[in-house]
Amino acid sequence: MLCFSSNVALLSNPNPNPNPFFAWRRRVFAVTCAVDPNAITPSPTPELEIHPLSRRQNQLLILDPDSQTKPRTNSHGCQETEEDLIKKKVIEEVSLATRRIPRFPGAIDRPDTQRLGPPPDLRRVLSGNDRTLKQALEVRRGVAAETLKFALRAGKLSIRYSDNLVSKLPGFVDRVVIGAAAMKENPELAHLSFNARAKKYIQDSGVVALVKWLKHNSMTYPQIGKLLCMSSGDLEPVRELVEWLKSIYVKGMCLGGVVTKAGPIWERNLEELEEIVNFLEKKRVRKEWIGYVVSRCPQLLGMTMDELKIRVRFYLDMGMSDNDFGTMVFDYPRALGYYSIEEMHSKVNYLKEFGLTTEDVGRLLAFKPQLMACSIEERWKPLVKYLYYLGIRRDGMRRMLLVRPVIFCVNIETMIAPKVRFLQDIGIKEEAIGGVLVKFPALLTYSLYKKIRPVVIFLMTKAGVTKEDIGKVIALDPPLVGCSITKKLDVNVKYFLSLGIRLRPLGAMIADFPMLLRYNLDILRPKYIYLRRTMVRPLRDLIEFPRFFSYSLEGRIIPRHKILVSNRINFKLRYMLASTDEDFNRRVHEAVERRQRFESGAKDDDHSCCDTPDDAETNSSILVSPQ
Repeated sequence: MLCFSSNVALLSNPNPNPNPFFAWRRRVFAVTCAVDPNAITPSPTPELEIHPLSRRQNQLLILDPDSQTKPRTNSHGCQETEEDLIKKKVIEEVSLATRRIPRFPGAIDRPDTQRLGPPPDLRRVLSGNDRTLKQALEVRRGVAAETLKFALRAGKLSIRYSDNLVSKLPGFVDRVVIGAAAMKENPELAHLSFNARAKKYIQDSGVVALVKWLKHNSMTYPQIGKLLCMSSGDLEPVRELVEWLKSIYVKGMCLGGVVTKAGPIWERNLEELEEIVNFLEKKRVRKEWIGYVVSRCPQLLGMTMDELKIRVRFYLDMGMSDNDFGTMVFDYPRALGYYSIEEMHSKVNYLKEFGLTTEDVGRLLAFKPQLMACSIEERWKPLVKYLYYLGIRRDGMRRMLLVRPVIFCVNIETMIAPKVRFLQDIGIKEEAIGGVLVKFPALLTYSLYKKIRPVVIFLMTKAGVTKEDIGKVIALDPPLVGCSITKKLDVNVKYFLSLGIRLRPLGAMIADFPMLLRYNLDILRPKYIYLRRTMVRPLRDLIEFPRFFSYSLEGRIIPRHKILVSNRINFKLRYMLASTDEDFNRRVHEAVERRQRFESGAKDDDHSCCDTPDDAETNSSILVSPQ
């Protein structure tokens, strides 16, 4: 009773610790020792049944403080003493206390075993509960991941980078778990915990130093994670492979993509990879191009030599030279190593349906190997149907394919259809649009808002072309759309205006002969000077016949002018230049006869009844050449 009284005094005057939990534990322990030292044993006696303690116990103690002294009746109908009530209450409180289960890395931590006493039989768990084993494995993985994070942080990697990298390394984390478990068979390491064994495995693998080196070579963390997962247990071949890729001029930013997309590259040794590179060099793929080619098509390193030779022979059999083959591979490496042989044959056969020979297809692919990237069903067949709807037949399609093969690589809805609608809006007839596209296929590759529309607006505002004639101008000379406004069109317009030609007559000249704006000034100036100074022609003749600038000065203008001077006759520029040599000689002979009859005083009876416009336009006056 002395012990009990001392404990009661302890309860009435508790130690003023700031933590109330430990104070409550001391009170429970003191009361338990006072009532029954063996009461903390979790095995209940048959005489005393332990029922779950209600949450209303504290409420009863607060509302009825004298309830401890009142006698109560148990379930058997007998009155309970105060000592029995205290003992029962203490045992119930002890049964509510959480039993702390030993924790270790990889331990099975089941929520239902935290409060229900000792864990169940391990043999029963291992034999029948797979979910528990999976939970244990996940715990081990978590421990291995945390150990790897700490190792990376110790290697001067930031917390964000280390967490990001470990999240990309599920395969390597599993490898750490397996390696740490295998170390337990070593007698020297069997006494170590799982954490220590995982840490030792990570240190022995050299993964931290390798990660820092790969990051220094511009690899991203997802690429590093995929690379480490693809490699075997030994990480040294990873460093050797990356060093070899750097030796063939693969840049740092492309290293990760090459090693992760090359296919079965880990099954090859460096000698086999060197053989592939040497074979490409023999086919005129320069050594300094190899890194670029491999970066754009890593699948080349995953091929066998027999497969690579078949693909190379596929292009060489179409008449492609080694030099053309080398430049083709450099221009588009995927044409060699990305597509299957069957797909390549089907595309070549489809191109032959346009009337191309095998050699034509070879030259076409050497010029535009990106055609191999186009789908027949999704790209080419819809384009052919659309061009046929515009009135373009097979010959026109063949010309478009040879002149501008990139047309067969663009999207119809976004690149071709808007430009066709624009041509219709400016006044070009639907039946003439096909001819415009065949004459100048590059029009479909220009930007509508950055190239085509600005040229049309310039012609209508700065060159004097009317709205009614703009469609005619573009239809007659579609290459005018491809000229630079600042370097070509504006320069020529300013030159013609400087000659004294007004804006509206200039627009009429352009509508009659749109090519006028595409000539260089070095060609225009000598012809104009000869027209005005030597031929002594008025500017009106140039406005009436702007095609004068299209004829050769040395080959046609000067020789025919000399013939007219020697025969003392004169023609308009249209009949002087726009005729063949036979027609020109016939006109000269007839004009000379009329001049001779006029000079002899004979009456020219045939002059009034001539039925040819050439004779009506001929001026038979004597031309005196200025000295």
